[in-house]
Amino acid sequence: MSKKDKINENEEVVKVTVEEAVETANEQEEKELTVEEKLTKELEEQKDKYMRLYAEYDNYRKRTQSEKVAIYSDATAKAVEEILPIADSITMAMSTMADKDVPQEFTKGIELIAKGLKASFDKMNITPFGEVGESFDPNMHNAISMIEDESLGENTIAQVYQIGYKLNDKIIRHAMVVVANCG
Repeated sequence: MSKKDKINENEEVVKVTVEEAVETANEQEEKELTVEEKLTKELEEQKDKYMRLYAEYDNYRKRTQSEKVAIYSDATAKAVEEILPIADSITMAMSTMADKDVPQEFTKGIELIAKGLKASFDKMNITPFGEVGESFDPNMHNAISMIEDESLGENTIAQVYQIGYKLNDKIIRHAMVVVANCG
């Protein structure tokens, strides 16, 4: 080998060695984070864990609150469903007493019971529906039969066999009705 070749070879070795040294130094700097950087990184990780835990707890709290409301609503609906036959009997007794000669004390007593039952239903947001003349809604009413009546509009309730009740937007019992002029 000539001197020139040896010098070129030595220059290449030196260049490679300098480049390797710079890369190694940079890698060591990256590996050796300062104490402050380590603490900052650890703090960020802990903040992230805390925020995730907080979000999870908040979702749990909201879910249990909505479940609690749903359970209360279902329990109220179930209890009212058991009381509805009594309400029907009181309504039937009142309509029967109007046609017959019944002592005023009995009439007044039945009216007071009906008034108390209506007040209790109002407190619990229970509303009756299914009146003659209302528009028929298959989501709220059960059609028992259909008739043709020119005095009533299309899909109108002509007769009510059983009043329907709902708790807020939840149907407790569908109204049983006769529908006029079904299209």
